[in-house]
Amino acid sequence: MRQDRSHGVRGAAALASPSRCPATLEWWVVALLLFSALLHASWNVITKSSGDPLLTLWVVTLTGSIGAGFGTFFVDFPHRDAWPYLVASIVLHFGYQLFLVFAYRLGDLSQVYPVARGMAPCIVAGLAAAFASEVLNRTQWFGLAVTSIAIGSLALDGGGARRRGGVALAVATGFMIGSYTFVDGKGVRLSGDPFDFIVWMLFLDGLPITLAVLFLRWRRIPTFLRSGAGPALGGGVMATVAYTIVMWAMSRGGMAHVSALRETSVILAAVIGTRVLGEPFGFRRIAAAVGVVIGMVFLQS
Repeated sequence: MRQDRSHGVRGAAALASPSRCPATLEWWVVALLLFSALLHASWNVITKSSGDPLLTLWVVTLTGSIGAGFGTFFVDFPHRDAWPYLVASIVLHFGYQLFLVFAYRLGDLSQVYPVARGMAPCIVAGLAAAFASEVLNRTQWFGLAVTSIAIGSLALDGGGARRRGGVALAVATGFMIGSYTFVDGKGVRLSGDPFDFIVWMLFLDGLPITLAVLFLRWRRIPTFLRSGAGPALGGGVMATVAYTIVMWAMSRGGMAHVSALRETSVILAAVIGTRVLGEPFGFRRIAAAVGVVIGMVFLQS
């Protein structure tokens, strides 16, 4: 483990400063975030299409936790100022996992995923403006609004009580996503080194859902590990890489900008859901995808 602890105080002070994060992102950081969006959409497809979303999400999460466990030997503990954010992040991530599992049980991927992810940019922008001094200009606020509205409209297809229940759970999932995105962004900036927070967050993230699985699904674990662990393991690798890219990007740009770019994954999820899983896809969703692109242009202005 690295012995230079002095970087913590200096790094925390520097990363906590709003001026450290530029208003826009370099093109290659944008490209990495778009790749992260593809990875995120892909592991959600694996989770939704599995026979047991809870066990699949458990393996996805545990894959990252095990990998991060090895990483803890090469990083420091986050600076003590980041510890409250680390604990809050673990709690919020667990809430997100539970809401997501139940939402996928009731709704379609192309319905649940856009609603859940579309909630996040507005929530992050509001929290960042209120608590992190990241105030967007009028053009950027307009772009963020267009993006969020367009993403949300992808899911408004009607349906019975079951689908409406899925949408309600997706909304709750979106609040969890927006909250943990803000908390993670603050934690990364206060941790001294972004990877200190990232590694410890991934390592501890598997604990709550493992306890939940042992309580709710312990009888089905052996069968699932024999039959469904392969795709879930691949999804875990995707999720870990996607999360790491986003957390690293948080240290290089505004939270709302990173979150909004990250949410382009909803377009990919909608296409995959309709083409691969046979879910409906109409003119409204195509128009909404165009709205997402327009919103991104304004957001990056």
